[in-house]
Amino acid sequence: MTGANSFSVSGYGPERSGWARLFARDSLARRLDWPILLCSVTLSVIGAALVYSATRNRTELNQGDPYYFLVRHLLNTGIGFALMVATIWLGHRTLRTAVPILYGVSVFLVLLVLTPLGATINGAHAWIKLGGGFSLQPSEFVKVTIILGMAMLLAARVDAGDKEYPDHRTVVQALGLAAVPILITLLMPDLGSVMVMVIIVLGVLLASGASNRWVLGLIGTGATGAVAVWQLKILDEYQINRFAAFANPELDPAGVGYNTNQARIAIGSGGLFGTGLGKGSQTTGQFVPEQQTDFVFTVAGEELGFVGAGLIIVLLGVVLWRACRIARETTELYGTIVAAGIIAWFAFQSFENIGMTLGIMPVAGLPLPFVSYGGSSMFAVWVAVGLLQSIRVQRPMSA
Repeated sequence: MTGANSFSVSGYGPERSGWARLFARDSLARRLDWPILLCSVTLSVIGAALVYSATRNRTELNQGDPYYFLVRHLLNTGIGFALMVATIWLGHRTLRTAVPILYGVSVFLVLLVLTPLGATINGAHAWIKLGGGFSLQPSEFVKVTIILGMAMLLAARVDAGDKEYPDHRTVVQALGLAAVPILITLLMPDLGSVMVMVIIVLGVLLASGASNRWVLGLIGTGATGAVAVWQLKILDEYQINRFAAFANPELDPAGVGYNTNQARIAIGSGGLFGTGLGKGSQTTGQFVPEQQTDFVFTVAGEELGFVGAGLIIVLLGVVLWRACRIARETTELYGTIVAAGIIAWFAFQSFENIGMTLGIMPVAGLPLPFVSYGGSSMFAVWVAVGLLQSIRVQRPMSA
């Protein structure tokens, strides 16, 4: 007799309920990639501690409330987690059918940044003010829609069995789809987001099986475009100065090179185990700008030391490793491309963020995934985790 709370699991004999149902072979709990989930949550928790330490004494920012940024970071994480659950529930295949709507909305939002509704925060004109102290950075969501849109186009005929790999016409369509929001973002200009989007496009093309000529051509076009942007003076003066300071760290140590120099001092002063959370002199003295966002890794380096900073890198590495496994095991090209785009996004953005604090990459104003304070970034990365989980959940168990 079947009870009200029992449920049949194919291939597992009698009906089961409770824990047996939760951990049955084909249950959702068993299909989830728990290392990705646990590492992502751990990174967000570490980020909350670092954000609190960096902002508790910043009365000019926290409105006199030492928990102001901590509460908002935890709220952003909670909303992001809910978006991940919703993404898993909808499924990446369902979202595939909604790509035209999602793409249109994301392009519309980045266009709004170029209107009087757009706002400049920390030198970047990449935001939309929503009121009540809240703002939206549309370029974060564009990263997701570029991945989904290109994957939809590049995998359509291959997954249908009509082609073994995307043809040239399909590749052109996919590149055109990505080019529109990238060019709009460049006009802001939000160079950091543009860099991430270009890397995403490269990762997607490599995973799709498109001809290597397209990849080489895109790299050449990117290099030519970078020279053109420089010559046409599309970049703002502060962005040009950042690259100049990266090329020559001694150029202006008290000016454009100040952020990087102070970041390296903070990280270097942490030693092996750090000074202790909330006890870093560089962080407490507010010598490093934007420590809750772009330079949050300096708080880890100073107060948690080499061990704590290394743990963050290891956790990010596990997320990337498991994402690579998901990309390899899925049986559909669409899922492989989506996972590859997310891998390229997370890998480059993490490397750029950590690299700029160490002086091995130019300052580009990119948050550290899961760790940095910021709602738009947090929402986007958790949606990406939801996509990865959906790809794993919906793959055949034999894969």
